[in-house]
Amino acid sequence: MFPSPLGCSILKRAVDKGLAEIYVHNLRDYSTDIHRKVDDYPFGGEAGMVMKIQPVEACINELKKQRNYDDIIFTSPDGELLNQKIANTLSLSENLIILCGHYKGIDHRIREHLVTREISIGNYVLTGGELPALVITDAIVRLIPGAIGDEQSALTDSFQDNLLAPPVYTRPADYNGWKVPDILLSGHEAKIAEWRYEQSMERTRRLRPDLLD
Repeated sequence: MFPSPLGCSILKRAVDKGLAEIYVHNLRDYSTDIHRKVDDYPFGGEAGMVMKIQPVEACINELKKQRNYDDIIFTSPDGELLNQKIANTLSLSENLIILCGHYKGIDHRIREHLVTREISIGNYVLTGGELPALVITDAIVRLIPGAIGDEQSALTDSFQDNLLAPPVYTRPADYNGWKVPDILLSGHEAKIAEWRYEQSMERTRRLRPDLLD
């Protein structure tokens, strides 16, 4: 699930330019089980399979021998909800571990003793934590200076100032009678900036009023 997203666009560019290092570790490589198992049945008889402590701790311990980590993040549906402020903060980190859950979940002792932060990407459940890990990675890496060709672009994204981004247009200015707002063709920077702010406010009030709270 990881090679394709990590090998495209901004993530690939950041790695190729030496701005970020991204490694994927298979927990099975750290299992002491003869069959390389990383899960087992839950105590108490509940349905599903639970990820075991041993492979997770072994992996984390090995990685911590190589460098210091700012956070060990677990992708959890009951973690703090990912937003732009969190992405901005994490982009300032030197090193991060993102632990992907799977099956029914992970042994709770991992969360108690090894994980330092839990992050959710939404109020729903996925098959595993791989997709959330990719979402978190993308949100962080694109903010590293140099990852995006025009660094100002990231500063005008939605949610950077708790507002949705204004509408954007490109050529042609008139397509089948669908026209670009005249103000954007005026060349008047101050009035364009004012228009964009007004559009951001209007769209946020209409579509995401919760952000204004």
